[in-house]
Amino acid sequence: MVDGTPITFRDLARHVRGGAAMLSSLGVGPGDRVAIFSENMPQWGVGYFAVTSLGAVAVPIMTEFPPAQVANIIRHAECKALLVSARLRAKMGTALGGTPVIPVESLAAAAEAPPIDAHAATVLLPEVAEDALAAIIYTSGTTGLSKGVMLTHRNIVFDAIATESIVNVRPTDRLLSILTLAHTYECTLGLVAALMRGASVFYLDKLPTASALIPAFRSVRPTIMLSVPLVIEKIFRARVQPEMEKMPLYRLPVFRRLIALAAGRRLKATFGGELRVFAIGGAALAPDVERFLRAARFPYAIGYGLTETAPVVAGAPPFRTRPRAAGPAMPGVQVRISDPRPGTGQGEIQVKGPNVMPGYYKDPERTAEVFTTDGWFRTGDLGEIDRRGRVHIRGRLKTMILGASGENIYPEEIEAVINQSPFVDESLVYSDGTAVAALVQLKPDAVEAFTNAVQDANDAGYRVGVARAERSIGALLERIRTEVNSKVAAFSQLHRIELQAEPFEKTPSQKIKRFLYPKRLGAPE
Repeated sequence: MVDGTPITFRDLARHVRGGAAMLSSLGVGPGDRVAIFSENMPQWGVGYFAVTSLGAVAVPIMTEFPPAQVANIIRHAECKALLVSARLRAKMGTALGGTPVIPVESLAAAAEAPPIDAHAATVLLPEVAEDALAAIIYTSGTTGLSKGVMLTHRNIVFDAIATESIVNVRPTDRLLSILTLAHTYECTLGLVAALMRGASVFYLDKLPTASALIPAFRSVRPTIMLSVPLVIEKIFRARVQPEMEKMPLYRLPVFRRLIALAAGRRLKATFGGELRVFAIGGAALAPDVERFLRAARFPYAIGYGLTETAPVVAGAPPFRTRPRAAGPAMPGVQVRISDPRPGTGQGEIQVKGPNVMPGYYKDPERTAEVFTTDGWFRTGDLGEIDRRGRVHIRGRLKTMILGASGENIYPEEIEAVINQSPFVDESLVYSDGTAVAALVQLKPDAVEAFTNAVQDANDAGYRVGVARAERSIGALLERIRTEVNSKVAAFSQLHRIELQAEPFEKTPSQKIKRFLYPKRLGAPE
């Protein structure tokens, strides 16, 4: 823990037993659901293991969820108790209803652990079957309403062990946790796998902004980090790329690799100098950023998976990655392509293995929809498998656009091109029913002309100033559209591009909630 007193493995065992005793005194037992609503801290893990060691089911809730959604999850899961942090309890107000509330901080204070009473010392922990439910994860997906993903102990433990083929955690490793523990990516790899192998995990006591991360990097000197693409993409585009492009020699291809290697050394030093695995998952990594990481010899690993697969399905460790490839399936996991298209070999990615969920909680209809008749999980992702067994992700099945002449158009690939523009922060490509269109959120400095024009409007009149600003932004968007269309296939070209003034709404894994925007625009889903 950053700037806090460490908890040893012996302390952890004591705190977990104490937490289990506290829950047991409230009548919590095997099969009961207990929600965990807390920002990352050591006590989150104490609560998780206290719940699961009783044979009860943990219901981690994303801290980004609004009070109404939190209340709905607690009600839908029929939670018998709620472990909540002081900060988030204040946020919830009266939305928790009559569910018994336990302050998560009371389970194990890092600096002054509460003594274990007699009941805790004698509480009997049941033998928990590997196929018993361990957790129900309510997702906030990019294409629809949240679902309660049921994960068994076998799902989670198998995946934590199998990920050794991608991230080989050692007892000497230090992990700096920056992703929410309520997401199965961080929970399985950053908590369960780390503790299984005796590593140390450090938590920030504030949001992972640049001002908080830089001193944490210096203090912790992490050897392993788990991240989503957005983190490294923003670092590259905001800090690394501008510095490289300032160098006159960078314009000459013969020097670019040397400059990238030097930039990679500086980037690694920024992370504390001892980073050996920077694991990236949750979404596709932008091609230009991946090209830099490869040229810079930065130790990035790639993983592909879903909450429903606990989560990792395939991946590659540092220096064994391949551009635009997720990597081979993990040992013990089977991956196949359903109905591959002739010529491309692309189709829906389907998965079978001990990491695949048994289904969605209280939702047999949705469960039936995502499993084939022969028992394979339908991911909803489009992809292909190359001759070396590496899985390549092309996009989401639901987001694929069918061109006028039957071509497959992948919005994610066009977005990757748009996002390479120095003026663009993020983008979303969709079909407006007749053609391909895009929403673009510009970087703050790119809209400076708009702001200045409005502020200076007093000189020429407000309406004239606004009109001038709108023309400026319009011209910039048209320039971006022209540049993008010069780099994509004719059938994938953008018919129009519009400004997205507000930041896109995101899932906890920092994917845009795509399903929101076509509805707002009146276009078909």
